[in-house]
Amino acid sequence: MAANAPKPPAHPMKTPFRALLALAFCLPVSVVHAAEITPPADAATPARGRGARPAVPPGADDYVLGPDSQVHPGVPQGTWDKSVWDKSEIYPKTIRDVWVYVPAQYDPRQPACLMVFQDGPRQFAIRERTPEDSRARRTAEYCASTVLDNLIARKELPVIIAVFVNPGSFAIKPNGNPDFANRSVEYDTVSDTYSQFLAREILPPIERKYNIRKDAAGRAIGGISSGAICAFTVAWNHPDWFSKVLSDVGSFTNIRGGQVYPQLVREAAPKPIRVHLQDGTNDQRRPETPERDWYLQNKLMYEALRDKGYDVQYVLGHGIHSSKHGASIFPDSMRWLWRDEVPGAKPAGP
Repeated sequence: MAANAPKPPAHPMKTPFRALLALAFCLPVSVVHAAEITPPADAATPARGRGARPAVPPGADDYVLGPDSQVHPGVPQGTWDKSVWDKSEIYPKTIRDVWVYVPAQYDPRQPACLMVFQDGPRQFAIRERTPEDSRARRTAEYCASTVLDNLIARKELPVIIAVFVNPGSFAIKPNGNPDFANRSVEYDTVSDTYSQFLAREILPPIERKYNIRKDAAGRAIGGISSGAICAFTVAWNHPDWFSKVLSDVGSFTNIRGGQVYPQLVREAAPKPIRVHLQDGTNDQRRPETPERDWYLQNKLMYEALRDKGYDVQYVLGHGIHSSKHGASIFPDSMRWLWRDEVPGAKPAGP
């Protein structure tokens, strides 16, 4: 994507609202509807003491991965194209892994869809954790490459080239351990800087090497926590670049001003963005400081998107601020996000 990429369209189309349940291999979840304004009964309740954090019920985060996240014999696996980016002009002196996953079904004669994952190698990419992964602070939380293999092979997803981008580090220890010290600056800042970083520095060499769709309908972006608000920021600023957002336990809170988004959504004309929001009733509860309450801010985001007519899915479980719930429903989240790109496919959920 060129540095002078086009600005968002002035009159984006309005998409219908839909809310669907995520399915198996996790605790029951719910999609919050209009009447559900107060915290659910299973939400954490405040502990005693001034300023005390709410107590989390035992077992609140007991989610597991399902078969779509597991390797199966006979399913073709894609290939990795791994590199290190240490020449950034937008984030000087940072270094990061940039991994590209090319599915086995990719045909260079046909443009493939694109999905960009923040915290990509760190949390999304790998199938199983090795000692080298541990030193590099990589965890097999989402097993995204395996999910892509399984769902693309069954034609439940289009052919997607996935770009996994780590946050920037200023130092990497001799044992390979990165500090990820620039993560909050890159992800939590409510600005266009990270969007330009992707457009000018990360994506151009990948788009030159692979045949990737340029239209927003064929492009998605996602992340977890601060990576999730980062993904939304990119799509919000450039809905003509990315039309689909995956947000798990999104940090729409006052880390670096992200609590403004629900109001911004309500005040702005609707943009052509489809948004999947996942959260838990026990996610970083701070009733005494609403702008720092993850559960509350995600609910406010959902309500704002819903009321403005966005195509939004809000999957609410019982979990804490972790990837366990989001990872367990990740295959269904992907099906829902990409349902318009799979001819004849049924949306995930009832």
